[in-house]
Amino acid sequence: MSLKRVEAAGGVVLRSAAGSTEVLVVHRPRYDDWSLPKGKLDKGETGKQAALREVLEETGVRCELGERLPDVQYTVDGRPKRVKWWTMTVVEELGRIADPDEVDEVRWVDVEDLARLGLRPSDLATVDAALAQR
Repeated sequence: MSLKRVEAAGGVVLRSAAGSTEVLVVHRPRYDDWSLPKGKLDKGETGKQAALREVLEETGVRCELGERLPDVQYTVDGRPKRVKWWTMTVVEELGRIADPDEVDEVRWVDVEDLARLGLRPSDLATVDAALAQR
């Protein structure tokens, strides 16, 4: 019996700042890591809807969708997981994180500093794909 694949979605939120490009990342205390904002689709929700909702909930930033990026697939606790990604641009920074237990810090980071934060290789590849579309 194969386990049902977990479907998730997220966004690469980019902005220009002082001659460089910054990306919005979140710190997850449960894993003590930095990540791109993403999360599971709710029942009946599309990938696009989930991506926008998750970015808003995890960062307090309302965005609009840009281009679709390549999906990322991996296994979590023996279950396959697929994350659908989009580029996003900021519409409004509200500054309210929905669940501080899930995300305890939000930060704009220069793309040159992402690897030092310890982002997963798949997150770094997703950011590279987003930068290639600019």
